[in-house]
Amino acid sequence: MPSMNSWYYRFLENYVYVRPSPPPRKRTKPMEVLCVGMPRSGTESLQIALLKLGYDYTLHGWDLIHEEPNYAQEWVKLCRKKWFGPLDGGSPFTAEEFDAVLGHSVAVTDAAASVFAAELIAAYPDAKVVLNYRNDLDAWHRSATQTIVKVNKGWGIYLLAGLSGQIFWSWQLYIRLMWPGLFRALDGDIETGMSRNGKWVYREHCNMIRGLVPKERLLEWKVEDGWEPLCEFLGKPVPDEPFPHVNATSGWKDQEARIARRGLTDAVQNLGVIFAVLGGAVAISYQFLIR
Repeated sequence: MPSMNSWYYRFLENYVYVRPSPPPRKRTKPMEVLCVGMPRSGTESLQIALLKLGYDYTLHGWDLIHEEPNYAQEWVKLCRKKWFGPLDGGSPFTAEEFDAVLGHSVAVTDAAASVFAAELIAAYPDAKVVLNYRNDLDAWHRSATQTIVKVNKGWGIYLLAGLSGQIFWSWQLYIRLMWPGLFRALDGDIETGMSRNGKWVYREHCNMIRGLVPKERLLEWKVEDGWEPLCEFLGKPVPDEPFPHVNATSGWKDQEARIARRGLTDAVQNLGVIFAVLGGAVAISYQFLIR
């Protein structure tokens, strides 16, 4: 497989699947909460909880795929800056760069928050930081390999990525850049990267956060802790309802099906255009030949 920094992938991004960039988002409210724990660590439950506490909007990794207008292409550019930036290494991320894609959000969790954890913490120094984690590292590893890794084996979505610009950018963002980068899959294979590296990357990620964030600005939290420590840390009243528990493996499959349906619709439309163009070319050629 070509390197992600090769001419091949840059050609696809810059010429084949390029689309007009959506307008940069503008920040109207400050970034308040960064939930920088690894994926499959209660991230969707945390999103729902923060929305209930009034943090509207709280961005989740699924939003990078489903939101309209879609900013996946812009997130790919941020990934390229992170891993394939200037050779002098002197190009730090700014709040303005992140605001352009998440300026509508006052909190963020899941993929973007974990992949860009250090950069977000530096860009938003006044935001509180939640390190959401799981006590059972083996259980986390099983969950991740049953969900994140299996997407890489999804030939249906892989084929759709060739026919649908929407799916191409989602695939490029997650399967080609975010997950290999996060899990140190140097060969681009997130299956072996997760299997070999997932556990130590998880531990190193948590230790990095602890080293970056002052204790008074950091909450280490797991879903089993529920509302009380989270609300105390954020200075919010405790809701009179159970803490939300969402996105089991079945929920992940529902999201995959949603992505496939969206990609299929886009692919059918694109195929219709391709066949129409080919049909027109054949008709013109035929008319030319019979003259």
